[in-house]
Amino acid sequence: MGPFSTPISSPKWVRFARLSPTQQLVIERLRKDNNVSIGHERLRALWKELSEQLEPLRREQQARRIVALLAQAQASSGRTRPVLSVGRDGATVGEPPHGFFEVATCATITVYDRRGKRLGTVYLGYAPQLGQDTMTTELKLLLKEILLQGTEPLPRLCYVTDCGSQEESFYRRHLCPMRHPVTKRRLSWQRIVDFYHATLRLATIAKSLKIDDATARAWQRRMRGVLLQKNGVKRVLMSAAALRKQYKLKSGTLDDFTTAVNYLRKRTKWMRYHDYRRLHLPIGSGVTEAGCKTIFTQRAKLSGMRWKKEGLQVILTFRMLIVSNVWAVTWSESLHRATATRISIPTRA
Repeated sequence: MGPFSTPISSPKWVRFARLSPTQQLVIERLRKDNNVSIGHERLRALWKELSEQLEPLRREQQARRIVALLAQAQASSGRTRPVLSVGRDGATVGEPPHGFFEVATCATITVYDRRGKRLGTVYLGYAPQLGQDTMTTELKLLLKEILLQGTEPLPRLCYVTDCGSQEESFYRRHLCPMRHPVTKRRLSWQRIVDFYHATLRLATIAKSLKIDDATARAWQRRMRGVLLQKNGVKRVLMSAAALRKQYKLKSGTLDDFTTAVNYLRKRTKWMRYHDYRRLHLPIGSGVTEAGCKTIFTQRAKLSGMRWKKEGLQVILTFRMLIVSNVWAVTWSESLHRATATRISIPTRA
């Protein structure tokens, strides 16, 4: 296509990319800014070629950004250690031809300084896949790359998610046995159940009891505050048991009440929000929820959109680079390596 008068690595193009443009908008922008005329098929071929060129560099550049943020966090003022927080969640996207929806995956790695201020986040996003093996592999490799590039002294490590099956499986099967790639010591991860999902069980408990709406809302509001106190879950369960004894259950709500109570009881050790806040650990998965919106919803879930997995992953590669704030450095590195590559042409005998 020849050189662009406005390079696609320029801040102007990056700001445009953050607006989640469709193919037609990109084509119009190329024509306006660079006097380049291109059709939809050629544009898709160009995106695929570029994504294949940039994807091998993505992990290295994301790891460098996290290491730089950790150094900044280490130099910050405060009494607690910096925090490296990992999150993981799912987002549904439509597939052709009939519009079936499958679950794609988003993951985040976030750095917090000694006062609990978020310094930055890098994002991963992958198209729907049975078992989500690609996400699991790439997230583990990115964490390993961060540790290899140097994170001494180690920050506090935490994993903040809801209690979906994939999220719990990743913690149990992959994070818990993970070892430092250099020292070979087992890493200590603090599992944290997202506070918002915990409060949803309070609503379930209140709705299952024979109490009026105003009383139910007042109890939920009070219990949300109790959850943040020392031994919060235990106190909430005691209050729920007292309410059940006083007001009884509505007809057909025993299962809902029992499920909500068991959810809190079985995960008490991961809901010590009073202690987490004292250590400036995040108690909510809002960063990951926002990542699902930024990576998927704003670009891949517009009205009527349906995606083939291969085409979706091409777009996700660019989304990961842009929202992780590593697009410019990754693009520059790809150009540098392409320039440094020598092609040897055999001479005739």
